[in-house]
Amino acid sequence: MTVTDITLDKTYSSATARRAMVDSQLRTSGVNEEFVLARMLSVPREDHVPAHAKGTAYIDRAIALENGRRIAAPLFYGMVLEEAQPGAEDSVLVIDAGSGYLPALIKPLVSKVDVIRPEDAAGSSRKRSTYSLILVDGAVEQLPDSLAKRLDADGRIVTGVTQAGVTRLATGRKSGSDIALLPLAEIGIPRLTEFDAEKSWSF
Repeated sequence: MTVTDITLDKTYSSATARRAMVDSQLRTSGVNEEFVLARMLSVPREDHVPAHAKGTAYIDRAIALENGRRIAAPLFYGMVLEEAQPGAEDSVLVIDAGSGYLPALIKPLVSKVDVIRPEDAAGSSRKRSTYSLILVDGAVEQLPDSLAKRLDADGRIVTGVTQAGVTRLATGRKSGSDIALLPLAEIGIPRLTEFDAEKSWSF
């Protein structure tokens, strides 16, 4: 069975599909942390996609959501959790693209999870709570200062980044008032246009 054949029907249960996803998508790509696999096996991905897409919830590609955004392929979420290394003491802010899948995956692992939309994260705002860990469900061109202000001193962030049309997973820590991001593996990640850099003209 290929990864693109991981579909749900009357004879192929959700639990079986999740196991196939873990074995054929996560493990083969080097995602092997036990806590990550346990969470990916526990959360029904079909509960986080539109009704018409439930039968293909476990394919190895992004799926369109009803709000016009997309839920990324399962591998992205496995890699996010593995890089984040969440702990019971962590307070977490999730920039959620609309599926609710990433908040569901991380919630039992940490002390607190707050969820906001990309447009709210990208906009300027008054002073808000800060967090030890920020997770972004999508790829960004740049991180706004307003989001950096939500991260504790020495706090961590895991996000997708996009440059010249290429998306990668990235991690970072807050140093002073800035966040330094380290791009990691190249992987397909839906882009969040709210975080696009301002375009400038050149002659």
